[in-house]
Amino acid sequence: MGVSNNITAVVNFIALLASIPIIGSGVWLASKPDNECIHNFRWHVLVLGLLVLLVSLAGFVGAYWNKQGLLAFYLCCMAILIALLLFILLFSFIVTRPDGTYYVPGRGFKESMLHGFSPWLRNHLTASRSWNKITTCLADSDVCIKLTQDYVSADQFFNSHISPLQSGCCKPPSACGYNYVNPILWINPVNPMVDPDCYLWTNEQSQLCYNCNACKAGLLGNLREEWRKANIILMVAVVVLIWVYLIACSAFKNAQTEDLFRRYKRGWV
Repeated sequence: MGVSNNITAVVNFIALLASIPIIGSGVWLASKPDNECIHNFRWHVLVLGLLVLLVSLAGFVGAYWNKQGLLAFYLCCMAILIALLLFILLFSFIVTRPDGTYYVPGRGFKESMLHGFSPWLRNHLTASRSWNKITTCLADSDVCIKLTQDYVSADQFFNSHISPLQSGCCKPPSACGYNYVNPILWINPVNPMVDPDCYLWTNEQSQLCYNCNACKAGLLGNLREEWRKANIILMVAVVVLIWVYLIACSAFKNAQTEDLFRRYKRGWV
């Protein structure tokens, strides 16, 4: 029984370590400018990572000091948390699979088409009521202002690898044919009829292209890139947690069997 508990303690310590990349992914996602403006998606991964950490700690304590009730609590809660992480992984893979970004000839960055992204994301994030709050948040951020600090000449800017969010919200669509003055100041469009966003662009710093479909698409493009990167870390962490959980279940079962056998030998059963 002591050996089984020691094994459980070790695997719970591994589970505790596995929670660190989950928490790190949550912090990284929450710190991104787009996620700062989308509160519904900001804290889920971080909260789950913290819960995995606490539950793993409870399992470690239960195994080290032979608290069977705490171990049973750990196994129950960890099963729920693993199921939630698997759901988040599967859901995020499905909704981030469609990619609306495309390369622009002669540009280092990509631009985005709103209809190229998941209908679920479009419906939940770019609806007028939600978008009004998001545009206010984006206007208050330094997402676009940073471009004026990083790029001076047109060649520098056109060869840059700016984010989909910056590409969609901080400049007019390339097809409009605006002339570059600086990254957030453009004049004299050549083809203003080619895209409705051409008329929505303004050099007013509080508006820019925040009401453009290109900006909505850029936000979804940013989310897609960030979530797909985070999913790689989450996938590895979930595989480790499942492996640890199966070992912990086996060790817990063996400990229960050994305890029953010990009691039988003493004549208690």
